[in-house]
Amino acid sequence: MDFCSISNLITLSPERVLSSGLKMYVVESKGGAIVCMLLSLFFLGTWPALLTLLERRGRYPQHTYLDYTFTNLLAAVIIAFTFGEIGTGTLEKPNFLPQLSQDNWPSVVFAMVGGVVLSIGNLTTQYAWAFVGLSVTEVVSSSITVVIGTTLNYYLDDKINKAEILFPGVGCFLIAVCLGSAVHASNAADNKAKLDSYSNDPKDGIRAKAITDSDQANTKRVGANDVEKGVASTEKAKFGTALFLIDLEKRRAIKIFGKSTFIGLSLTFFAGVCFSLFSPAFNLATNDQWHTLKAGVPHLSVYTAFFYFSISCFVIAMILNIIFLYHPVLNAPKSSLKAYLNDWNGRGWALLAGLLCGFGNGLQFMGGQAAGYAAADAVQALPLVSTFWGVILFGEYRRSSRKTYTLLIGMLFMFVVAVGILMASSGHRK
Repeated sequence: MDFCSISNLITLSPERVLSSGLKMYVVESKGGAIVCMLLSLFFLGTWPALLTLLERRGRYPQHTYLDYTFTNLLAAVIIAFTFGEIGTGTLEKPNFLPQLSQDNWPSVVFAMVGGVVLSIGNLTTQYAWAFVGLSVTEVVSSSITVVIGTTLNYYLDDKINKAEILFPGVGCFLIAVCLGSAVHASNAADNKAKLDSYSNDPKDGIRAKAITDSDQANTKRVGANDVEKGVASTEKAKFGTALFLIDLEKRRAIKIFGKSTFIGLSLTFFAGVCFSLFSPAFNLATNDQWHTLKAGVPHLSVYTAFFYFSISCFVIAMILNIIFLYHPVLNAPKSSLKAYLNDWNGRGWALLAGLLCGFGNGLQFMGGQAAGYAAADAVQALPLVSTFWGVILFGEYRRSSRKTYTLLIGMLFMFVVAVGILMASSGHRK
């Protein structure tokens, strides 16, 4: 697709014209919405891989999430002062700054509630990635998001999406939940078999026990350069081997050996419920389906709502992570504000993750406002991207059984079908 055809997908709003004649792009067409969703899909599927990478290198999850939080808010500010301010506003569609002083607090509250549940969901998945793995965590949480959130958005959007297409897509995501759980169970069994076989070997068993018993001591001895560059014995071990799993456990920030997989799956399901609520809340903030605004008060623009959404996301993330610095959960190491401020190892990756997530969410909402938030939930097929990074960067599912590979392929196939169906169900908001 060339640049001309891409620009034709996005409709220009004739109302927003600068005195210089410059027009601002406003997504109003179905094609433009799909472009936004595809970009959002890539961004939202990539940032979890960056946070997972840092946790596996030994960086404290509290430090990483605090860094991520700052740039996640920065993305919303950039969107608000560019898309939300360029051009001339009207009484019905005011720009970003005028809306800050209007009596639109009911919609603001909905936007901020959406930010709170998204922040809690993102924070939860950061721990679930360690216990369950990047691919399965994203598959299960995203599928729950679609099953619950898409149904809510369909009715909030006054059924502008084609139900005969939309709900078969939801069904595909539901099947993917089952396949994702089966992939995790099969892969966990594969890893247990590898470790049992490794420890049963007299020579290797002694080494495995020595490594496991000295986890904490070895973690403390990992230098700053090792954590940042990922230099450790894991590089010497082949992906998918028992030695790789043992060495990874040795230097990662969250220790998972001996912990029940029920913990990870519980975290994943909880995150999925949180994710399923943020998009309907944002939908209510921008479209006021419940008629909470006073007569004559314009609806929040996507950009203004996203700003408030990100503010609450930022505040709740700061509060929870500062608490977790001193009172860590789920085997995370204890830290402090001073230690966080002095920890520059991997900070650039964490900041990049925040930008990708922020712009990914913004693009999802821009596409949803044009084509319906139910169809915009197609970006929950982000596990397609996350699984790619999981296999390439982290060696997930390497040297697994044929059963695991079969289930993995089936899961990914259902996701491809599901995202295509949800995009095909796109309507057009009047």
